[in-house]
Amino acid sequence: MNNASQQLAIGFDIGGTNVRAGVVDAAGQVIDTRTVPTAHNAADLEDSIEKLVLELRKEHKVSSVGLAVAGFIDPTCTIVRFAPHLPWRNATVRQNIEDRIGMPVRLEHDANSAAWGEARFGAGQKARDWVFFAVGTGIGATLMSGGEIYRGAFGIAPEFGHLTVVPDGRPCSCGKNGCLERYASGTALPDTAAQLRGQYETVLPEVATSEEIVAAARAGDELGVAVMQDFGQWLGKGLAMVCDVMDPELIVLGGGVSRESDLFLDLARQTMRESIVGAGYRDVADVKVAVLGSQAGMIGAADLARAGACVS
Repeated sequence: MNNASQQLAIGFDIGGTNVRAGVVDAAGQVIDTRTVPTAHNAADLEDSIEKLVLELRKEHKVSSVGLAVAGFIDPTCTIVRFAPHLPWRNATVRQNIEDRIGMPVRLEHDANSAAWGEARFGAGQKARDWVFFAVGTGIGATLMSGGEIYRGAFGIAPEFGHLTVVPDGRPCSCGKNGCLERYASGTALPDTAAQLRGQYETVLPEVATSEEIVAAARAGDELGVAVMQDFGQWLGKGLAMVCDVMDPELIVLGGGVSRESDLFLDLARQTMRESIVGAGYRDVADVKVAVLGSQAGMIGAADLARAGACVS
C-alpha cells in the first residue's frame, strides 16, 4: 500500500456509553473523529457504525475499518461472544459490518486494541514481552508476548481485574466477590471512601463520586488522600501478581484513571516491588503511563485493520 489514501483506516472504540470513530493514518495520527451515543440493541448499534463509516468515507479515502469492542472476542476475531454493556451476544459482528459497508473489517477487544496502539506508536514501542493494564470503570488488560497479542486458548486472556484478592470481599458485577477491580478501579473509589469515612477529616459528601474524591485528594483532603493511597497499594499488589505470573519487562498503565497517576503511581510501584516473589533479588518491570490517552483504542483498531487478519 504505497498510495497515501490506502494508508487511511477508520478505527472505532465501541463502549457502553459512546461509539467513537476516527480516521487514522499510517503514522497513528487521528485526522478526523465522530462520536454518537451507544445504541441499546444490536441492529441500531450496527446502523450507527454503518452511518459513521459512510459519513467519514465522504471526506476521506479509507481502505479498512477496525472495531475495538468492550467485550469477549473469539480467537478468530469474528464473533463478539459477550459484552456486558453492549447488546451483542454470540454475534457475527465482523461479517455483519463487512456486509453493510463493503470493506474489510477487523474486530478486536478494546484493551487489545489500545495495547496494539501503544505497541506501534506509544509507550510499548521498544518492548516485546509486556502488559497493558487499563484502569477505568474496571480493569482491562492485554498480554504482549514476542511483540504479538497473547489471547489464551479461548481468546479471553487475561482477566487480571477479576482475580480474587479479598476472599468474600466486595461484590463484583462479574458475579464473584473480592475481585481486584473492586479495590483498584475508578468505581472502587466511592466504596473505599465509604469504608474509610470516620477515620479522617473530610469535606467530601456522604456519597462521593470518583471525580469528587480525586479532586479532594488534589486539594489535600485527608479522606481523599487516604482513598488514593489505598488505591495505589491495591494497584501495586495487582501489578505484583502480574509480575509473578508474566515476568514482563514493562507494564503500561492506561485507562481513564491513569490520567491521575501522580496521585498513586509512586506508591503503586513501591508496593509492587515489595510484594513480588523474590523482592530485592530480581529485575522488576518498568511501569509507565500510556501516551496515546483515550485515542489508543481507535488508533490500535485502525492499525490492526490495515494489518488484516487476526494477529495472535
